[in-house]
Amino acid sequence: MNDVIDNAAEQRFELEVNGHTAIAAYERDSGVVTFTHTVVPSALRGQGVGSRLIEGALTQVQEAGEKVRPLCTFVAGYIAQHPQWQDLRA
Repeated sequence: MNDVIDNAAEQRFELEVNGHTAIAAYERDSGVVTFTHTVVPSALRGQGVGSRLIEGALTQVQEAGEKVRPLCTFVAGYIAQHPQWQDLRA
């Protein structure tokens, strides 16, 4: 998932695919990354791009030793469906 970029200046993780960029916006505070919303351009929907984006973002959060607060329903649903990420919840 090295193709997912943490654009800290914009407070979002980004995944570019075929000239389109999917984003997972967040707020970072005291070791907790709060995901606020995820946007996948319509041209990329149904291709697993959102899941790739969140997998890459969660991997980076885990590697940084941080926790996750999934306010975004997409991120919350992804974590619920993938038990290996449950321990990241703040």
